Amino acid sequence: MIEQLTEVRERALREIAAARTEQDLERLRVEHLGRKAPVNELLSGMATVPPEERRTVGQAGNEAKQAIQAALDVRSLELRSSRLADLAETDSFDVTFPAQPLNRGHIHVLTQVRRELETVMERIGYSVEEGPEVETDWYNFQALNIDRDHPARDSQDSMYFGPDLLLRTQTSPVQIRAMERLGRPPIYVVTPGRVYRRDAIDASHFPAFTQLEGLAVDEGLTVADMLGTLHYMVQSVLGEDRRVRVRPSYFPFTEPSFEFDVSCAICGGGGCSTCGGDGWLELGGCGMVHPRVLSNGGIDPELYSGYAWGFGIERIAMMRHDIQDIRLFFEGDLRFLEQF
Repeated sequence: MIEQLTEVRERALREIAAARTEQDLERLRVEHLGRKAPVNELLSGMATVPPEERRTVGQAGNEAKQAIQAALDVRSLELRSSRLADLAETDSFDVTFPAQPLNRGHIHVLTQVRRELETVMERIGYSVEEGPEVETDWYNFQALNIDRDHPARDSQDSMYFGPDLLLRTQTSPVQIRAMERLGRPPIYVVTPGRVYRRDAIDASHFPAFTQLEGLAVDEGLTVADMLGTLHYMVQSVLGEDRRVRVRPSYFPFTEPSFEFDVSCAICGGGGCSTCGGDGWLELGGCGMVHPRVLSNGGIDPELYSGYAWGFGIERIAMMRHDIQDIRLFFEGDLRFLEQF
């Protein structure tokens, strides 16, 4: 029976190779793999095969079917390719031919994080304020209590168009503009956008990056209100297991001033190589708004107090997705971007 199976198999392969149309191929498919196919008819006589040979015969039958099916698939592809080639030669435009699928993109990971942060803050009454990226020296520095000879300018003096016009180094100028525009408190705003600094490019610095700053001005606001807001924001974006702490620092536009940290997601605060063994990662700066800044924004510091904070959106995206190099956000490598 094995010889018969081999003969049937070889005959089927010859006929399939000689098929000239897809209709011929379909006829051969039914003839050689249908219920009345020669292979099936031979295998139906397995009862007459000695028991010790049945396994070998059955295997030969299965191999014959698989070989016939493979030959049918190969010849089908060949006939289809030939038909399309003939069509291309005879008809340069076939309206019935399927179009190429569209490669649709998606929102950049930084925009995703920015929009989520905006939504989180809008839930508790904050509004989104935007402002110009080209700023005056007054709004970018002087209104924020950074005079022309202030040493804090050394780390921010950056990309100037003239003595009093530059690319903003932070989104804090929008806070001054918001106070001027809104007038009397209460004022609760977040100010996202791109900023520019003369930073050397490395794994954690880039000369153009995005910030999200927040400003709250109202009667009787305290550091406790600020900490509660930051705690809510961080846990909403990075997870409910994240903790927040503040450390004394100095910023010209806040008094008192703090650096605020979040617990490391890798070690849970226990200490690892990611957080340098400290258990904490620095996220940004915050503090109570300096009375002079309130006055520059048209707010009476005797009646109102405020708090403000700011951080890089790239930094929180890196913390959220465990990204080690900020440059990946700007290189346009689809292998990286398609992950988000």
